Amino acid sequence: MLRSIEDALQRWIGAGLLDAGSAERIRQFEAGREQPSGWRWQVLLALIFGAILLAAGFALFIAAHWEGLSPIARFVIVMLTLIAIHLIAISVRQRFDRLAIVLHGVGTLAAGAAIALVGQIFNVQEHWPTGVLLWALCAMAGWVLLGDQVQQTLTLLLLPAWIVCEWWACTVGYRGAEQFAMRLIAVIGAVYLTAFLRSQKELVGDTLFGAGAIALAAAIVASMALLDWANSYLVPAMPVVWTIFGWCLLLAVLLLAWFVKHDAVVPATVVLAAAILLPRCFRERPYSGATGTYYSREITFFAYLLIAAVACFLAWWGVHERSRALINYGVVAFAATVLWFYFSSIMDKLDRSLSLILLGLLFLGGGWALEKLRRRIVRQVNEAA
Repeated sequence: MLRSIEDALQRWIGAGLLDAGSAERIRQFEAGREQPSGWRWQVLLALIFGAILLAAGFALFIAAHWEGLSPIARFVIVMLTLIAIHLIAISVRQRFDRLAIVLHGVGTLAAGAAIALVGQIFNVQEHWPTGVLLWALCAMAGWVLLGDQVQQTLTLLLLPAWIVCEWWACTVGYRGAEQFAMRLIAVIGAVYLTAFLRSQKELVGDTLFGAGAIALAAAIVASMALLDWANSYLVPAMPVVWTIFGWCLLLAVLLLAWFVKHDAVVPATVVLAAAILLPRCFRERPYSGATGTYYSREITFFAYLLIAAVACFLAWWGVHERSRALINYGVVAFAATVLWFYFSSIMDKLDRSLSLILLGLLFLGGGWALEKLRRRIVRQVNEAA
């Protein structure tokens, strides 16, 4: 921590914002403060494992006696468990605030299981996206009342999950609904990947970056898989009302990106454009089946080229944002796209030995070139910073 303060002081002195005397007084003040102990991460790890074990113990205990309990008893146990977790967190908040944050997080996570259990206990009519919405509202209430990063992270993860689940449940059976859902997930992933890069809340920024990275990659892969084979002309098209509503959702996500960080609209728009163009990068071949005409769709070279271009753009955006994590993600995504293209379009057309030789050369040469390029870009970013 002192080293980062010293680096900042040197930058401020070089820019003329501080004189040497003020910088020395800042050094003395920071050096005199009580520094956190060196085993801080061990405490955090113990808290996480303790919370997991506590939740698992409660779950096992209740499961062992579940069949012998009446519905009212089951409901009371579920509610008392949630209340007890939050009351314990409140009681220890003044003495050990991190333990309180962890316990409140466990309570919010357990609220999702409690919603599902209450629905099962009383045989509530099933509409599972509503359960996700109730869970998101619990997390939102925790964010408003507590204001900690755990509740904020859960809220920002659960609200998009509810939107996607509700869309999926309402548009099932319509042609193109799945592709629209993948488009929505990809744009949300791009926003989370880029809008929180310099967030002062490390837990929020790091968790949303990881969630965005997974969501974007999963949406691209799922879009390719959905269009690889389909008999889409045998199902009705999506109604115009739902199409307009879907575009409104995409616009709302872009507005969220602009609200969080104005520049984040750019990568989100690029990903949206790629998601719109991707279904056009296929060749259709009709053939007759037992129940009608089916369409076999083959992935063209332009689909891989489009995905590789998005990966290069994300790496370039990482340079723009001076984010090593985004640079690494873009480089890994580009390498994965090249390997995907090789395995799906080249390897099966070559002799087995030749394909293995080329694959080895691709790993060795391509990996070396990409790693060299990545290190040079990261070094330039560090020097600029």
